[in-house]
Amino acid sequence: MNVPTTLLQSNLPGLELIHRGKVRDVYALPENRLLIVASDRLSAFDVVLPDPIPGKGEMLTQISNFWFGKTAHLVPNHLLDVPLAEVLPAGTDLKLYEKRAVVTRRLKPVPVEAIARGYLIGSGWKDYQATGSLCGIRLPAGLKQAQQLPEPIFTPSTKAAVGDHDENVSFDAVVATVGADLAEQVREATLSIYRWAAAYAAERGILIADTKFEFGTDEQGKLYVMDEMLTPDSSRFWPADSYQVGISPPSYDKQFVRDYLETLDWNKTAPGPHVPAEVIAATTAKYAEALQRLAGITLE
Repeated sequence: MNVPTTLLQSNLPGLELIHRGKVRDVYALPENRLLIVASDRLSAFDVVLPDPIPGKGEMLTQISNFWFGKTAHLVPNHLLDVPLAEVLPAGTDLKLYEKRAVVTRRLKPVPVEAIARGYLIGSGWKDYQATGSLCGIRLPAGLKQAQQLPEPIFTPSTKAAVGDHDENVSFDAVVATVGADLAEQVREATLSIYRWAAAYAAERGILIADTKFEFGTDEQGKLYVMDEMLTPDSSRFWPADSYQVGISPPSYDKQFVRDYLETLDWNKTAPGPHVPAEVIAATTAKYAEALQRLAGITLE
């Protein structure tokens, strides 16, 4: 039986830890490469919670790798075909890392959260209610919560430090940050991947309401999609059979945990509260179901 491992924080002596993010630990490798390890940490409202979701990092990595492979014809990605055993320190438990770690190109991150939205939900719905617009894009009047937009839109946000909240910004703000050419490339890449993936997922009974991509450039300025891709952490996946306009639909992502946290008297700043075992188990099951339905990969 394929039992997932649990890892709250990686420990790889001898490798230089460059960054410990909300979920991923990033190590430097020779030849301008990185080792990226997806832990089982869970962040909600930009706060890392104290309890891991067992196997989550494995599921996130497998689903990302699946999508990277499927969309490589649209946009190149950061993955390198290097066996983990070649780069892990001697004595490391390969089993603990084999499904949650990848070797990648070391790229210069584009400092923008590249978000594609096909449906009006979350912060987008709040912005629309307040202004009728989203990231400077005027939307039709009278749209309802969770309604499908006339066409997918690029709604970037700032990249916040751990503990801060991302803020939606206009395309002009992205141009001001990275230049017109790169901004246009990022927008085009974001929407082309989203359109392709949304069509693919819809055939499997899943609506991708919105998703966030990270991009980076190499020394020649070539653009790659990187980090994670179309996971339940970076996307809202809705089961098509229970979707309806006007409500926040049930989802395959950490919305389950968010909904629980919304019932608490918590101010959404660190430290985060403990999450009950049943909420953790239900979240694991949601991730596993998304992995199975989208990528055909089962944990058992």
